[in-house]
Amino acid sequence: MRKKIVAGNWKMFNNLNESVTLISELKQELANTEVNCKVVICPPFTSLETATTLLKDSVVEVGAQNMFYEDNGAYTAEISAGMLLSVGCKYVILGHSERRTIFGENDELINKKIKKALASGLIPIFCIGETLAEREGGVTEKVIETQVKKGLEGISEEDFKKIVIAYEPVWAIGTGKTATPAQAQEVHAYIRGLLTSLYSKEAADGTVIQYGGSVKPENAKELLSQADIDGALVGGACLKAKSFTEIIKCA
Repeated sequence: MRKKIVAGNWKMFNNLNESVTLISELKQELANTEVNCKVVICPPFTSLETATTLLKDSVVEVGAQNMFYEDNGAYTAEISAGMLLSVGCKYVILGHSERRTIFGENDELINKKIKKALASGLIPIFCIGETLAEREGGVTEKVIETQVKKGLEGISEEDFKKIVIAYEPVWAIGTGKTATPAQAQEVHAYIRGLLTSLYSKEAADGTVIQYGGSVKPENAKELLSQADIDGALVGGACLKAKSFTEIIKCA
């Protein structure tokens, strides 16, 4: 039985003081909530150590929003897996559409990052998804297949079982648009079938596939009730403790 994972990607929001406030509010909200899913927050690098300290005895785990594939070296402004582990991170988001589109990250680079995360003991949240033009052009499945196959190239079934996948239609991120539950379920089912062909039915059936793209309390219950949707990668709605908690309740 797959346990749902609700992760909050804070993106480039919240300085250290704001992070402390939001974490405090989230802990307060969750204190009176029965949590039956895994909960992860992914603050900016500057708040990671504080987040893991404040959340030490809570149900909330901490992840980073990105990392580099080398252990150390002359890579100005990059962050290594070891650095993330040293401040208590358990998860790391890799391949987010904003990294792909704004910063030019390609499938090969993302594949290197996933391999390094796995080798280091971090759990990758591997993001995939199509643009509006690709969906309207009828090539959603082709795009997903390419991203999955290239992103997972050279990764064994044993290691693959440690990966979380997040399907995020790019056209629904930060736009207020959301894939309908039926649209999202269709792609999630396709991804699970693809994983079955790459690995095995057992591995595919055990894989958590989150949905991301303007998830909010108003649509979370219907999305999360779909057969192949195993949680959410939340953007804007995770920046308010109350709305993030409502999504957690839906999960």
